[in-house]
Parts: sequence; C-alpha cells; structure tokens
Amino acid sequence: MSLNTERSEELFAEAKGLMPGGVNSPVRAFNAVGRTPLFIDHASGDRIFDVDGNEFIDYVCSWGPGILGHARPEVIEAVQKACAGGLTFGAPTKRESELAELIQAGSPAAEKIRLVNSGTEAVMSAVRAARGYTGRDLILKFVGCYHGHSDGLLVKAGSGLLTNAVPDSAGVPKAFTDCTLLAEYNNVSQVEDLFSEYGDRIACVVVEPVAANMGVVPPQPGFLSALRRITAEHGTVLLFDEVITGFRLSYGGAAEYYGVKPDMVTYGKIVGGGMPLAAYCGQRDIMDCVSPLGPVYQAGTLSGNPVATAAGVTTLQLLLKDKDIYRRIDEKAEKLEKAYAETGKVTVNRVGSLLSAFFTHGPVRNFTDADRTDKTAFSAYFSYMLEHSVYVAPSQYEAMFVSDAHSEDDIARTCEIIKNY
Repeated sequence: MSLNTERSEELFAEAKGLMPGGVNSPVRAFNAVGRTPLFIDHASGDRIFDVDGNEFIDYVCSWGPGILGHARPEVIEAVQKACAGGLTFGAPTKRESELAELIQAGSPAAEKIRLVNSGTEAVMSAVRAARGYTGRDLILKFVGCYHGHSDGLLVKAGSGLLTNAVPDSAGVPKAFTDCTLLAEYNNVSQVEDLFSEYGDRIACVVVEPVAANMGVVPPQPGFLSALRRITAEHGTVLLFDEVITGFRLSYGGAAEYYGVKPDMVTYGKIVGGGMPLAAYCGQRDIMDCVSPLGPVYQAGTLSGNPVATAAGVTTLQLLLKDKDIYRRIDEKAEKLEKAYAETGKVTVNRVGSLLSAFFTHGPVRNFTDADRTDKTAFSAYFSYMLEHSVYVAPSQYEAMFVSDAHSEDDIARTCEIIKNY
C-alpha cells in the first residue's frame, strides 16, 4: 500500500520557501522518519484527514491536548460563542477566574495561578518566580527532560556530572546555561551529590514527573518522593512540569497519580482545550512574588484571552464531570501496550494513557537508555503504521496519546496492525 501524498508534497515545497524547514515546529518536518510531512485538512473524534484525502487513526492528538478527541462539540460551541463576543480584550474576564478555580480543583499546589500562552512560557516564568522567591540562581534539570525552548533550559550534559551545562542550541550564550545543573533522570544519588555541592545555591529543581520528551519514561519507585525530600531539606522549590501529564494521568495530573505534592506546577496542552494556553501555579508565598504583587516581572497581552479560556474551561468541566474517562483511556492504552509487547521487537513504557514503543531491548529508565534505540527500525515502523492509516508521532522520542474518542474498534484495529508488523 502506498499513500498518495501529492498535495502534501506540493504544499511542503511551498512552505519551505516561506518558513524555516517548511514548518513552525521542528518535529513536524518528518526529518527523523525520512518522509514528507502530511498537511492536515481537518479532524474529528479520533481521526485526522489530510489534504490528499487520506484518513488516519490519530495517536498524536496534537501532542496531547486532544484527550476528548478532535472537535468535541461542547468545546467547539464554547469557542464559537466566545469568538462572537470578541477575540481579545487585554483586560480581565470572569472566565479567567473560572479556569483558575477548575485548575485548583485538581491541584493542591495551585494556591495561586497565572495564565500564559505556552508551556515554554509557563516553565520559563515559573523558574523566574522560584529564583525570585529563593534569591538563588542555580536550577537543576534532568537530561532528556524538555521544558520548552527558553535559553536556560536548552542544555545538554558537559564532561561530568558536576560541570555546568553547555548550550544545546545555537544562539544561546553559555552564560545563560551556566546556572543550570544536570542530573540523570531517575538517579537519586546524582541529585544528592549535586545538592551536597550546590544545595544552598539551587533555587529550583524542575522535572517532568513522567518524562515524555525522550519517549515515555516513568519515574522509578521513590524517585519523585526523594526529590520532594531533598528539596524540602534545602529550601529549594520543587517544580513539576506537567505540561503533558497535567489533567491526563488523572484530573490532578502526575502529582495526584503519584501522591507527591510539588511547590510549583506548570500546565499546558489539555488545560487550554486545544487553544494556545498554559499556566504556572504554586503555593501562595511563591506566587505573591510575581508582579504586580512582587518584584518578579512577567506579562502577556494575550494571556487568559477569552477564546482560549472558553476552550479550557469547557474541557476541564467535562473532565471533572466524568472522571471515569481516566479509567477508559488507561484501559485502551493498556491494550496497545500488550499488542506492542507481543511483537517481541520493542520495549514498551506506559503510564496511564501515555505510551512509547522503543526499538531497543532492556528497560528504558533514562535518556541514555532511550538513545540506544534503533532509529532506522523506528523509521520503518513509522512508515508501516502510516501506510496502514495509523498516525503516530514522527519521532522515537515522543509519546503516543490515547483519547476518549478512540473507539474500541479502532483500538482493536490498531492492535492487529501492531501485531502484524
């Protein structure tokens, strides 16, 4: 079977003359899988449709926001109604408070909330607030965890554990990353060593409680609770980056799922219901450091705009009303996990409705393990799935997302396609 992608190829050729690489986010270029990206025309439920008329079961779900599926009628209706009232005011609206209250309903850490426009902006702002609150400069992050493209967080490991990070992107001055320390994900002893050396200078530990940007890598038992203990002992802010896991693993995200309460938490993806919206939240004394109450400056013209908050409010209301959704999507993801395991070709990691199939043998517990995966094998697998009308992420280092719109028939069909690979 060979897909007709003629129109996508034409549009991509045109786009490459207009945008860097022809895309507005790098992974969309399909470079890692050696194909031309699909240009999507529309989506509904668990399906996406490209400009050539191809139809796919979608397990990307816009990289996470689509927990209810595409074009959920209640969300579309709320957005259309909000649009009719005006797209942006640059002034407070009641719906901002409604969304904040819905966030608080799932997050004990969210004593106060600031709405922003993207996950990158949320984490960047949260780190600034943590530094302002503690009066310290250093932050600690984990190799393979992605927290957006702000300068201080685009880093890779230096020559040794206790060396400072070096920029992982051109255009980032080394001075921006000199305040960033790195440890291996799931390695408590490395964290303890760093705190032994730098503890009174570390403002913040930022972590994906479930890593989902090196493929899905769950925290090992005791890892998150150890971070909670160590940061509490040193007066350091523990920041959970729940841009992906927030409102997905449970209504209360990974913090509820694992029973560990951070000092701060960031949300994106689902919290905006598919619109550009994110939030950073934290305990009252930290958030009161943020302008206009405190000296930590952060602002945004479109923050909390009425269209995005309409989508976010409606999405969270639907999730809060029907929390059984989490059982349903977890069970569907478990079926996919079993299908992958039966092939004997991959290592499967799953947490709730997030999963990844790594083309490697043995456990995947950190980025070093994930990076051993066979990229050529993944590329062949991606093409196989696409040719069988299943759309998965075009990168080994991304997650599969299951939505409530995925029908049992489509899950069963996908499982058969996986087993026959």
